[in-house]
Amino acid sequence: MSGREHGHDPLLPHGAQTVTAAAPRPPDELEVVPGFERENLQGWIPQLATDAEVRAVIEKAFDYRGDVTITRKDGAETTGYLFDRRIGPTLATSVVRLILAASSERPSIPYSEIAAIAFTGRDTAAGKSYEAWVKKYWEKRAKGEKNISLEPEALE
Repeated sequence: MSGREHGHDPLLPHGAQTVTAAAPRPPDELEVVPGFERENLQGWIPQLATDAEVRAVIEKAFDYRGDVTITRKDGAETTGYLFDRRIGPTLATSVVRLILAASSERPSIPYSEIAAIAFTGRDTAAGKSYEAWVKKYWEKRAKGEKNISLEPEALE
């Protein structure tokens, strides 16, 4: 087999493939793949009654792009960005790691010591999806603006 059966041209360098020309598309038509909806977790303080609820909320906190406040069972509170979690077979062997808001420390907190998690920080990526950007672009274009440039917001 020469590879031609699968669209490979033996005259091209190794790894290169021929590309067939697609039908031209109107320039204003965009190919947009639907995204997924993110939950608005900012301000949420979930109940943590069972092991499964603790694990589920920690997964949501891991995906959250803002700070969380963890209250330990002894009453101590720690606020920071949850950047890592190590999942073990039990809550005692599973830990979360935070980047603290006020220092460069990265404490580890076992799941078994967590009494509550509050989503206290602003979700820095809320409303900043590709779909939101495209919508803003088309709104500006509909107003007749030229040389449209959408700049990112300052983080804080």
